Amino acid sequence: MLSSLDIALAVRPKPIENIARALGILPEELELHGRFIAKVDLAMLSRLAGKAPGKLVLVTAITPTPLGEGKTTTTLGLVDGLNYVGVRAAATVRQPSLGPVFGIKGGANGGGYAQVVPMVEFNLHLTGDAHAVGAANNLAAAFLDNHLHHGNALKIDPLSVTWPRVLDISDRALREVVVGLGGKEGGIPRQEEFFITAASEVMAILAMAGGLEDLRARLGRVVLARRTDGSPVTADDLKVAGSMAVLLREAIKPNLMQTLEGNPVLVHAGPFGNIAQGTSSVLADRLALQLCEVVCTEAGFGADLGGEKFFDIKCRHSGLVPDAAVMVATIRALKMHGGVGRIVSGKPLDAALTREDVEAVRRGASNLAKQIENVRAFGIPVVVAINSFPTDTPAEVAAVREVAKAAGAREAVTSTHFAEGGRGAEALARAVRSMLEADEGRFQPLYPDEWPLARKIEAVATRMYGADGVDVLIKAARQLADFEKLGYGRLPVCIAKTHLSLSHEPELKGRPSGFRLPIREARLSAGAGFVTAVAGEMRLMPGLPSHPSGETMDVEGAGKVVGLH
Repeated sequence: MLSSLDIALAVRPKPIENIARALGILPEELELHGRFIAKVDLAMLSRLAGKAPGKLVLVTAITPTPLGEGKTTTTLGLVDGLNYVGVRAAATVRQPSLGPVFGIKGGANGGGYAQVVPMVEFNLHLTGDAHAVGAANNLAAAFLDNHLHHGNALKIDPLSVTWPRVLDISDRALREVVVGLGGKEGGIPRQEEFFITAASEVMAILAMAGGLEDLRARLGRVVLARRTDGSPVTADDLKVAGSMAVLLREAIKPNLMQTLEGNPVLVHAGPFGNIAQGTSSVLADRLALQLCEVVCTEAGFGADLGGEKFFDIKCRHSGLVPDAAVMVATIRALKMHGGVGRIVSGKPLDAALTREDVEAVRRGASNLAKQIENVRAFGIPVVVAINSFPTDTPAEVAAVREVAKAAGAREAVTSTHFAEGGRGAEALARAVRSMLEADEGRFQPLYPDEWPLARKIEAVATRMYGADGVDVLIKAARQLADFEKLGYGRLPVCIAKTHLSLSHEPELKGRPSGFRLPIREARLSAGAGFVTAVAGEMRLMPGLPSHPSGETMDVEGAGKVVGLH
């Protein structure tokens, strides 16, 4: 089979005006970025305000391996499959970060015959939204240090600064740095930290904003530091929020693209599901819901991470009501969770994972069962999509189906969209359509707003991860108490933890038990509207592996990109 890049380059996408016209987007609501990408003007929401919205389907997953289990590929294949069976459907997906593109996982446009195209543009900069986010974030950091340099009229405590600088590249050397070492004209020396852009509060705000006015208001509420009396200093106090909004005035518009089969995809925002809320934007979902019968969106990593945050943060703030969910699983990942083989990105697949081992699949399917329970805890029906590989056997598939149905899934369906596109996702599409027609979803959040922050964290840890409880370390306990004292106690929580386990320990596979979740620090994202609790050794700036994906990339001839995956 051809590589995903070769498949993408062999397809001539439709002019984006054709995709927009079929959706019902007017020419004046489209801002072209070349022939195959466009931004959509938010005025369209007002024009379609009286129209009944479509159905919203979340695509989530089991606890993934380092290779990922094909969640984006399944999202896109499902959209192609739904259109194949006559359902007007679109996808809303996150924009990739350059960190993974040049790091371990590679691009995020799907793969095989279930991709967003053009592939290269999708993975490399797109329309510059992530760079706008980084510029807005770093402008606030520059304003803050400039204020300290010019007399500190707001009486900011330099040791209280919590606003990081960001970069859309994985660079562990920047996790903790010292700035202001240039002498008198170099600013006030202090310790500083860098996050990857996808983990920034500005990216979270872009994903959560309901429009330009809401974006501006959220930026104004961002807390950058504290005064010497302990009161918060916001971006509005520093008079930088307006300039940040100026930098984001185009980034707030979702990007319209297409699948290989010419079906619509809205690409917008790009927060990570393990360290931020991990979902595409509220605006992309709303636009797509006004245009289509079914919208398939995804949330980062497993249902314990992006899935829970989709339900408890995005739906809570936006009013979006999910109708159903799809749980992506692979036989090879379930074998790994069952104690067979190791999966290391960049290395050949362990041969043990390609041999039939029904008992290993059954053991590992405890993870699948827990993730199904996680989705069902929110009152949402779920279908399991078995992302098929050639080495899967009928007996292994049967074992997955048995476990899935016993755990509460409506059905478990094998899907071959990677190799066959929409036709290969026909069975999955019919199962999802049947689930939507049954209208069984009765959405409910995991916890109420009025619970204390520590109790909310415990609810997520015990009910989503299976922890026995939570150990909030002294620093984190003080931070949580401080946030509540300042009036932020009603915010939902966003737990940053490893995506490779239901626990905080990456090596604990399957469905671990008998552990407690340690919370080492808490961070306030007042503009985005949540409090982040950092579990275990989680870092907000990733590092590169020993052999980054970028080693294989190059350009040929007149600029043809090679080696991107």
